[in-house]
Amino acid sequence: MTVAHPIAQAWLSTGGTGAQNYDEFADDAEITAIIADNPASALAVEMPHRAPESVGRPFLDCLPDAVARLQSAKDAGRYAPAADVVVLYRITAPDGARAYGLWCMVDTDQISTSADEPGTVIRNEDVFIEKVRERVALAEATRHLLSPVLLLQTAHGDALHAALAQAVADAGSPAVTDVDPSGRAHEIWAVGAGTTRDRLLALAGGGELVVADGNHRSLAAQTAGYPRFLAVITTPESVAIQPYNRLVSELPEGLEGLDREELAGPVGVPSIGGRVHLYTRNGAWSVALPRIEQGSVVDNLDHALVERRLFAEALDLEPGDKRITYVGGDYPAEWLRGEVDAGRAELAVLIAPVTVDDFVAVNLARQKMPRKSTWFTPKARAGLVVAQLDSF
Repeated sequence: MTVAHPIAQAWLSTGGTGAQNYDEFADDAEITAIIADNPASALAVEMPHRAPESVGRPFLDCLPDAVARLQSAKDAGRYAPAADVVVLYRITAPDGARAYGLWCMVDTDQISTSADEPGTVIRNEDVFIEKVRERVALAEATRHLLSPVLLLQTAHGDALHAALAQAVADAGSPAVTDVDPSGRAHEIWAVGAGTTRDRLLALAGGGELVVADGNHRSLAAQTAGYPRFLAVITTPESVAIQPYNRLVSELPEGLEGLDREELAGPVGVPSIGGRVHLYTRNGAWSVALPRIEQGSVVDNLDHALVERRLFAEALDLEPGDKRITYVGGDYPAEWLRGEVDAGRAELAVLIAPVTVDDFVAVNLARQKMPRKSTWFTPKARAGLVVAQLDSF
C-alpha cells in the first residue's frame, strides 16, 4: 500500500516563481525585499501582508491580493498546467552534491502525532496555532497549495534515492531550473501515468514517513479537512540537519545562576550537544543546562532544555513569546552576533544541531521534537509545483 498519489491538477513553474518557504526568514523585511525585487515570487502569494504596498495590514485583509497575484501569474504564463502527474525533483549544490525528491499528494488521514494514533506520516513538533490558521485561510482563499510538506522516507530511502536518480537521468531536460540564494539549482520534471510513476509512488509512499519540514502546513491540511496535502518525499541521503538557533530581543531577567563558562574569541555553534553558547554585548558563555532526571531522550535534547531551563525557568519566557526569534541554519553564527552587536537583539542562543539518525529514531518511537529544533537542508522550494485544491 502507498499513501502517495499523483497530483490531479498541478501547475508547474515556467520560471521566476520559486521562493524560499514563508517560514524560513528571521526578519520579515527580507520577505518584503524579495517581493519588491520579484513580484512573481510565490512569496507574494503566500505572504501578501509582507508585500511593499501591504506592510502593516492584517494577513486576512490581504488574501484578495494573494488570489489576484496567483491568477495574474497563471495568466502571464508563469505556470503551466499538468494533469495526473508526479514531479521529479533534483537539487544540485555548488559543490556538485545532489538531493532528490518526489512531488506528490499524500493522504492526510495517515498523519500521526502520538504513539497511540495510527498512521504512517509522523508529525513530530509542537506548532504555533496562529500560523496554522493563516495557512488554512490562504489555501481556502486561493484554492491552491504552494508550499510542500517535506517528508523523509525511512523504510525505502536507499531504493527511492536510486530510483529517483535513474528517473532524472532518463527524463531529459527539466521543465524549469530555479537557483536559490545559496547557489543551489532546483530542477523539476513531470512524470505521467506509467510504470515509472507507479514504482516511484510505491517506494515514496510505502513505510513510515517523517515530517522534516512543514509541521504547520500538514496540520493546516488536517484542520481544513483536505483529504490530501502537497508533499516532497525525499531520502535520508539527500538531507542534513543544520543548527536552529534563537535570538531574544529583550531580556526580562538576567543570566545569573546559570552554569556558565566564559568564551573567548568569535562565538560559534557548539560542535556537539550537551552545552549551548550564549552571546550578549556584555560577554559570551558556554552553558550546561541541567538535565531532567527521569526525563525521556526528547526531554533532554538541547532544544528542549533551552525551552525549559533557559527560557521558562531562567528568563520567564514562553516559547511563543514575541521576543524570541527562531533562526534557521541559513543564518550563520556571525549573523546572530551581528544582530546582538547592532542592538536589534540582546541575546543569541546557539545550539548544536540534532543528528539525522537521532531525529529519525525519535520520530519512529512516536516522540515529539521540541519546537523549531531541526533545520533541514536543502529545503524544497515553494512555487515550483502548485496543487489545485478544486481537483480533489
